[in-house]
Amino acid sequence: MLNANTLQITPEVLGLIARIDEFKGAWRALSTLAPDRLSSLRRVATIESIGSSTRIEGSKLSDREVERLLSNLAIQKFETRDEQEVAGYAELMDLMFSSWQDIPFNQNHIKQLHQILLRHSLKDERHRGHYKTSSNNVSAFDENGRQIGVVFETATPFDTPRLMIELVSWVNDEREKSRLHPLLIVAIFVVVFLEIHPFQDGNGRLSRVLTTLLLLQAGYAYVPYSSLESVIEANKEGYYLALRQTQGTIRSDEPNWQPWLMFYLRSLAEQVRRLEKKIEREKIVLAVLPVLSLQIVEFAREHGRITMAEAIKLTGSSRNTLKQHFRDLVDRGHLEPHGSGRGAWYGMK
Repeated sequence: MLNANTLQITPEVLGLIARIDEFKGAWRALSTLAPDRLSSLRRVATIESIGSSTRIEGSKLSDREVERLLSNLAIQKFETRDEQEVAGYAELMDLMFSSWQDIPFNQNHIKQLHQILLRHSLKDERHRGHYKTSSNNVSAFDENGRQIGVVFETATPFDTPRLMIELVSWVNDEREKSRLHPLLIVAIFVVVFLEIHPFQDGNGRLSRVLTTLLLLQAGYAYVPYSSLESVIEANKEGYYLALRQTQGTIRSDEPNWQPWLMFYLRSLAEQVRRLEKKIEREKIVLAVLPVLSLQIVEFAREHGRITMAEAIKLTGSSRNTLKQHFRDLVDRGHLEPHGSGRGAWYGMK
């Protein structure tokens, strides 16, 4: 069974947990932001999360390409493996945000989530929703998607079912008894899940979706509005190093949880910092922008871009009036112009 007794609750660990929990409490007041503003924050964070999480595993799609793909999800036909992975991750994230309260944390549901994650991946058709049947040591990839080495060896297919039973039982037992802080339970779950690497493929992506599920179920309601995945992508080397340092000790008598725990808590604190910054910017924008400019910015944030024709349709204002508002928004650093003439459009800066 897992030995969590070697966890060291240092002053920094306590400080990070306090910082994250303080924001968790403050979010109740912050979440009264206008619904369209919240919706916009969540859309941006979702695109960032999907893009980052799939790129960590070797995908090459940019956030803009991810956004374009998401707007066409109904097509249900994805040509490349990258597109297939993004489509599955997007559907799973959508399910997570809408139904997290109704998803019991057990092996059957973890397998179902894996099935959804790889729903569109033709290469994974035979093994999706099932534990692995052959070994799958973890490799690291560079920014071009090339494998740069084995990060660590994972559990054998033979041991995987038993180890997953133990891990899921441990999580549910700890959640029930409340002996460990919820953030510590999630941290240990993630690093052990990745050490087992129970599925043939998709473990990294699934671990980040399960992180979201466990955090939402623990009351961290702000999670959908700021991308933890993009924080991890920005420090991918630190992510792999922390995993490797802890995972090599998990099956020993004295597991060293600290490298992973510190990386994980610092990442959660950075996720909070980024969301605070976004909210502060929202308040400033609200306070200083005219109503017409605010409409333009909200549309651009929601859709990733806005054209003059869309602004005319949105506001009912004249082209000359809108030109002045676009100029002001560019000067203030809210929008960035792209292209010229009929093909011109404005994106968020």
